[in-house]
Amino acid sequence: MSRLFLFFFAALAQISASGTVLAADPVPTPEEQAAAEAKQWNFHGQATGVVQGNAPFRARYSGDNSLRPQGETRETVSITGSLGLRLWPGGELYINPEIFQGFGLAQTHGLGGFSNGEAQKGGTRIPQYYMARAFYRHTFGFGGETEAVADDFNQLAGTRDVSRLTLTVGRFAVNDIFDQNAYAHDARTQFLNYAMWEAGAFDYAADQKGYGAGAVLDFNQKNWAFRTGYFLLPIKSNAQHLGWNLGEKAQLVSELELRYQLFSRPGILRTLGWAARANAGSYSEARSDPLFEAENSIAATQRIRTQLGYAFNLEQTVTADLGLFARWSWRDAKSEIMSWADMDRSLAGGLSLKGTAWQRPNDTVGLGAAVNGLSPDHRAYTAAGGLGVTIGDGRLTYSGEKAIETFYSIGLGGHNSLTFDYQYITNPAYNSDRGPVSLFAVRLHGEF
Repeated sequence: MSRLFLFFFAALAQISASGTVLAADPVPTPEEQAAAEAKQWNFHGQATGVVQGNAPFRARYSGDNSLRPQGETRETVSITGSLGLRLWPGGELYINPEIFQGFGLAQTHGLGGFSNGEAQKGGTRIPQYYMARAFYRHTFGFGGETEAVADDFNQLAGTRDVSRLTLTVGRFAVNDIFDQNAYAHDARTQFLNYAMWEAGAFDYAADQKGYGAGAVLDFNQKNWAFRTGYFLLPIKSNAQHLGWNLGEKAQLVSELELRYQLFSRPGILRTLGWAARANAGSYSEARSDPLFEAENSIAATQRIRTQLGYAFNLEQTVTADLGLFARWSWRDAKSEIMSWADMDRSLAGGLSLKGTAWQRPNDTVGLGAAVNGLSPDHRAYTAAGGLGVTIGDGRLTYSGEKAIETFYSIGLGGHNSLTFDYQYITNPAYNSDRGPVSLFAVRLHGEF
């Protein structure tokens, strides 16, 4: 376990013991609320540490991108700052410096829906600093009804018009704005599995760290919203650097959000679609190479290709403490994944329950399940020995990857929590010759 990880846990323990973090958030007076709304800047920070291990499991064979059947334990640590500045009416600037250290299991390989959403595909043993986000947001209000905006990460307290148009441009993550869900969207506090907290087949534009660059227009009304964005894609599959040819290596994403009431309980349905022009290799062309070689054959077929996909995303409040989520996503998987993970179809759903009934209102219990699949071209390429972004056992006896995840998050006061997480995955990396596998994790998260 890294020294940074040990330091992180010790520091959070010291803060908790001092009482500076564990104190309950006071209810602001009207005067305090007014002062908060008048703020011209804010600063927040977060730190998240995850230790995850997999138990030994059955494996008839293993490949370069396989989960290790003998068992393994890995850790990840992320530390992020958020500085927000109100430049002028409607205009806000945000920057998020970040430090990351650690690896996912098997170097973030061996599963279609990977088991740790904090694990970057470009891990590091030495803590690495980079600029996660640097973006400008401008809100054009159209008058009428207003709503309060709380002080938070990348958000300045105040009020805004419900009827508004928001422009966001710069470096940020596509899923900062798209595919939101109140119950399954943040691997730092909710579900860890890729297929739970994100639409599994949504191959959104990003570098290896999960961040991208682009612009989004978001038009909001009281009961609906429509947003569309244009983003840079990596120069090739799973590359760290983004390409700057906006006409060729780019992705268009659009989403319609409908808000409704079901038996007096609020719900949201989001319908998302995307189209990309990417420098991608073809699964079928690579497989037809008479001298097929796992990595070089698909690289030799890379050229500008069109990729399409869609996702449906539901969140529904059941009671004051219980909510459910569901997602279905699909991509036209004739060419290789560019940014996300090896999932071409994904169906996921689950429940999130607050602990009010047992006098622990700041605790959360989550239970979710996902079924992921590959397209015929993708599975034939993998069976021939091809390597993807997250999978590649050298061979394949195909079957859908199925995951169950449950967690218990203990509220430590404020926005701090300690979480115990368990996942049970059958046919890891879509291979019935391997698994099932049990995975255990402990996550510590703190914010100020």
